[in-house]
Amino acid sequence: MESFFRTLRLAGLAAALVLVWSSVSAKEITLAYVANSMQFPYDVALGKGFQDACKELGCKAIVLDARASVERQGNAIDDLIAQKVDGIAMIAVDSVVARTWVDRAAQNNIPFVAAAVQIGDPNKVPIRQVYGKLTALVTTDDVIAGERAGELAAKILPQDHVAKIGVIEGAPGFAVVRQRTEGFRKALEKAGIKYQIVASQPTDWTPAKGESVCQNILTANSDLDLIYSQADDMALGCARALRSSGSKAKLVATAGGSRLGNEAIRSGGIDGSVCTRPQLVGRLTAQALYDAATGKNTKKAQFITYDTPVITKENLSVCPAEW
Repeated sequence: MESFFRTLRLAGLAAALVLVWSSVSAKEITLAYVANSMQFPYDVALGKGFQDACKELGCKAIVLDARASVERQGNAIDDLIAQKVDGIAMIAVDSVVARTWVDRAAQNNIPFVAAAVQIGDPNKVPIRQVYGKLTALVTTDDVIAGERAGELAAKILPQDHVAKIGVIEGAPGFAVVRQRTEGFRKALEKAGIKYQIVASQPTDWTPAKGESVCQNILTANSDLDLIYSQADDMALGCARALRSSGSKAKLVATAGGSRLGNEAIRSGGIDGSVCTRPQLVGRLTAQALYDAATGKNTKKAQFITYDTPVITKENLSVCPAEW
C-alpha cells in the first residue's frame, strides 16, 4: 500500500513538472524593433523581414518608429525595458548615445541586437568589433561593400589621367559613412587606379538631398569622372542631377538592391551598385533575438552578415529588390 501511495505522489510530481514546463514553453516571446525612421524604405523593409521571421518563429513583433529622433528612440527603449519585452533590436539614430540603452537592457537581462548600425563611436569602431553587451550586430559588412563598389569603379574609370571622384556620403554620425569610403579607397588603390576625391559631402540619405549635393559637386567640378554614392536612394537623386547637367560622369553606389535603384541600373541611370538585403537583415535580427530569448544561443557580441555581390545591368537577377 505504501508503495502505491509513493507511486501516486511521484506521478503527481511528474504531472506538476509537466504543467510548469508547459506554462514556460507556452510563454509568448515578444520581440521589438525600433527603427531610425520609417520614412526610409530601408527601415521599412528591415521591419518587414523582422515581422515575417517573428511570425514564422511563433513570437509577437512590436515595431516602433523613432522618426530620426534620439529622444524618441531613447523613450521607446525605456518603455520596452519597463514592459519587460524578451528582446530589443534597433537601427540606432545615434550610435554613441545608444550604448547607454544597450547597457540598461543588459542590466535587465534583455537581449539586444543592433541592426544595420554599429554601437559605439563611428569614427573609432572597426566594422567587426561588436559592443560587448550586445547579443549581436546584424549588418552588411560595409567595408566589403565599399570595396566591391571600388572594384566596379576601377573597371570603368579612365586610365589616361588622374580620375576625379565625388563622394555622396550618408548622414553624419553613422559608422557606415567611414566604412564604405574606406573600402572604396582600398579597392581603387589595390587596382592601381590613380585618383583624387575632389569633393565628399554628407546627405540625409534621401534622393532629394542626393540630387542637391550632386548638383553642387558637378557645378564645382565639371570635369568629374565618377560619383560614388553611399546608398541607392541618394544615387537616384544624383542620376537626375547628372541628366540635367549633361555630365558624362559615371555613377556607382552601395546599399543597392532597392526597386527604384534596380530600375535605374536597368535603364542606365546608375552604372552599378552593391546588393543590400534589409529584409534578410531583419530576419537574421529576429532569429538572433529569439535564440537569445529562448536560451538556444546566449553568446554575446556576435557579428552576423551575408554576401553582397556587385549588381549591374547584366546580373540584376542576383539581387531581387527587397525595398
